[in-house]
This record gives sequence, C-alpha cells and structure tokens, in this order.
Amino acid sequence: MIELRNITMRYAMAGTVITVLRDLDFSVAARERVAIVGPSGSGKTTLLLLMTGLEQAQAGSVRINGNALESMNRDQRADLRRTEIGIVFQSFHLIPSLTARENVALPLDIAGVGGSSARADEMLSRVGLSERQAHYPAQLSGGEQQRVAIARALIHRPGIIFADEPTGNLDETTGQSIMQLLFDLKKESAATLLLVTHDPAVAARCDRTLRLHEGRLHDTTLPSAEGFSS
Repeated sequence: MIELRNITMRYAMAGTVITVLRDLDFSVAARERVAIVGPSGSGKTTLLLLMTGLEQAQAGSVRINGNALESMNRDQRADLRRTEIGIVFQSFHLIPSLTARENVALPLDIAGVGGSSARADEMLSRVGLSERQAHYPAQLSGGEQQRVAIARALIHRPGIIFADEPTGNLDETTGQSIMQLLFDLKKESAATLLLVTHDPAVAARCDRTLRLHEGRLHDTTLPSAEGFSS
C-alpha cells in the first residue's frame, strides 16, 4: 500500500541546512496499523506529509498503491487523496462557516459526487453526532470537532488513513474515545492506518511501532495480543 525508498528531506533554517529525513526506506502492507513515534522536531509530521503528497522530498520515491507521487502533478496528487487517502489532523481544520454536515460532505461536493448530504448524515451518525448535524464548529466541543474531522476524512471510504497526533488537542478521556472510534472505523473499512502519536498506549495497539530518530525509522514493536487481525 505504501512504499518509501531513499527518501531525503532537508530544510534551510537560519542559513543552515537541516536534514530531517535521511535515505529513509520503509513500507506498509494493506490493512496494517503502524504507529510512528519520536521526539518533537524529529520529522514525524514531515514524513506524513510526504506520504500524502502534500510535500515532496528532495530525493527518493513515495509510492501509494503503486502510484509514484514524485511523477504526479499537484492535481493528480489531489485526485489521489480524494479517492484513496483520508487524513485526520491534530488541529481539526474544520471550516467555521459550514455546519458539521457541510464540513463532512465537502470532499464529496468537491469531487462532484451526488448524495453528499445523506452520506454526511450517515457518517455523523456513525461517529455519534447524529444530533449535531446543523451545528457549527464553534458550537461543538473539541472531541466533537475531532469526530466531525474523522467523519470528513472517511466519507469517501479511503483505503489508507493517515492520522497526525489526532488526540493531541484533547483531554485524556476524550482522546481515548476518539482513538477507539478511529480504530473501530479502520477495522470496519478494512483500511490501512498510519498514525503519528506520542502516546505509548496508542502505539501499543498497532501492529508495528516505528521510532523516527536522526532521520531514520527504527522498529521498536512490542508483542501485541491484538495481532494483525484488524
């Protein structure tokens, strides 16, 4: 599903070139759950942005379902995200002037898919917000906003879900509820899940845990009773 080869990513900062990712290689199988951990500033979010095609590396190849992102233009990468990728950010990125229903329906509206409102209502029901369809983001709690963001990310039934610290702005109890929801929806859709997290308990629920250190990934997976079944 996901394959990275010889990825190098550098940034120029204050007259100095910082290498964030260095000749990085790894792959993720279909339906696998993979957690990426590491200290702040280690490049976790950068790595996720590269895999979603929102950024491009200076060197190397990123393939999603066999599609080489570096060979695609911006519109083609956007089309790939609309059809095959769902992204859940730490900051909810909801549009404040749109209701929960309208925010969730937006990806289908942009793609010109009919029945977007009905599908949005279905997704909101699945994340426990069937009574909040007409509410605006400012009228929702942090946990409710993240549920809306998850519904929006999954409305087009993506085969791959990327989540970047999805509980980072939530309290512990709400965060646990959101992660349970995300894992449940991942299982229902038989999707591949790759998430960036700082929470060891969340990482332990994945099939693999990879630590990003000095630009490379190191497998730190602990034995899991959940196995590879979901």
